[in-house]
Formats: sequence, C-alpha cells, structure tokens
Amino acid sequence: MQYERLKKGATPVLAVCYDFDRTLTPDDMQAQGFIQSVGVDVKEFWQQSNALAVQNDMDMNLAYMLNMVKRAKGKFYVTRGALNEYGAKIRLYNGVESWFDRIDEFAKERGICVEHYVISSGLKEMIEGTAIAGKFRKIYASAFCYDEDGVPVWPAQAINYTNKTQFLFRIEKGCLDINDHEGVNEYIPPEKLRVPLRNMVYIGDSDTDIPCMKLVTASGGHAIGVYDPENRKKSKVYNLLKNNRIRYFAPADYTEGGELDRLLRAIIIKTAAYEKLEEKHVEDLAEMRENMQ
Repeated sequence: MQYERLKKGATPVLAVCYDFDRTLTPDDMQAQGFIQSVGVDVKEFWQQSNALAVQNDMDMNLAYMLNMVKRAKGKFYVTRGALNEYGAKIRLYNGVESWFDRIDEFAKERGICVEHYVISSGLKEMIEGTAIAGKFRKIYASAFCYDEDGVPVWPAQAINYTNKTQFLFRIEKGCLDINDHEGVNEYIPPEKLRVPLRNMVYIGDSDTDIPCMKLVTASGGHAIGVYDPENRKKSKVYNLLKNNRIRYFAPADYTEGGELDRLLRAIIIKTAAYEKLEEKHVEDLAEMRENMQ
C-alpha cells in the first residue's frame, strides 16, 4: 500500500503537539458528560477501570475503553456519533478556540509554517466532536473500531504514555499514517527531515507526557508544562522542570497576550532565526561535498 509521505519544503515547519485532557481542557473528557450519563460517580468509574487493568494485566487505556462500553450497556448505545456529541460538550480552556489561527498568522508573517497535532490517551472520537478538531493536522488518540451500525466492536488504537513518542518520529519524517511502519523506520539524513525534533513544541500537564517531553527537550525542542490557571497548583510542573523534562511552564490560558501566548511567539521567533542559520550550514555542507569529490 502506498502512503502519503510529506517532504521537507522551502518553508520551515514548527510542529506544536498537545496532550488533550488537562492541557486544552480542564478535566478528563470522559468526565464531562459521558460518565455522568452512565450513572457512575467519576471517581468510581476510574477506580473500576484501573482495577480492571490490574486484574487482567491490561493496558489502562484499553481498560477505560472497555469500562465505557460496559457501563453504558442497558442505558444507551455507545456509537461514534454519540461520542462526537459528548465531545462537543467538552469545555476548553480560555483562548483555545482562537489560539490556532492567531499562532498560525504570527508564524506565517515570520516565514514559519505551524502545524498542530494532538497526541492523547483520550478518545479520538470525542476530540473530533470538539469545535477545534479541524485545527489539527492529525489527531493521534485512542479509538474504537466500529461495525456497520457505528457501534464499537474492538479497540482500533490505544495510546499510552510510552507509545506517544512514535508519533513525534512520524511527524519528524512526514509519515503521518499510523500504519506506515516502513516510512517511520526509514533513515532520512538530518538536513532532509521535514520537522526535526528541534522544531517541535510539546505541551502537556503530567507524568504521562514525560517520554515525549524528555525526547523533545533532549533534542533541542521545546517542552512546556501547563497547570490549571484557576487552582494554580504547580507541583507537577515544578517536578517536570526539576527533572529536566520541560524547559518552561505556564498556566493553561491560551488568551492573546497571556504567558503561554508570549512564550510560543518567542519560540517561533527563535525558530525563524535558527532555521536561517541552518539553511546556511546546509548550503556550506553541499558546497564542501561538491568540491571535495
């Protein structure tokens, strides 16, 4: 099968990758309508899911997906359409809905193309129901496989904290299809990578984001820890910074002129300057190779 593989172009690309729950929204997406509709307390639902995982030596994301289907049985059908509708009810942090266009325009004026990606253990179908779904180049998230009636019959994808990193490599090489195994493992010279890791921003809130944060930070990119702007509890971001998982932290407030807005604009300016220097370096390498043959 032939997969679309994006190539490096004349305009440098900055990939901004987001966790979803407690990064773009203040709470777990399932706890904003779905869990309440199955008549289970939110805390109880997660205890049941985690117990199911432990008892069966099971991935916790597969466990919560199974628990969603089990708890809804006899009450309503879990369908793709229903999950989209629950997604439409998800509350977003302040400024999120206007964030993407603002950032894109600022970057464009400086010769940078920004692409936005979700890398989440939450449900893809719910994220697709949000008002911002169309702003992402790709949504990588856990998902169901559905029958002809749109009813889940099997997990299609389960994304946990360790396998999140594969999607950074897919973005890096322009091999965005999750089944393109050959492309993501292919060697590409550093100067031909579509989005080198130094040109990635990863925004997340917790321990589940650590592998991605660590990879991006170690590769010269920009990992940002966010915290709830209302309760302003910073213990998690302090630990992330202390352990060199992130470079910066900011409240999850995406409004224009806010701390996070200013931080990403500074990263865009830095990226534009660095890529001009990198372009000169690549030109010098090419000249050197040509004249030393």
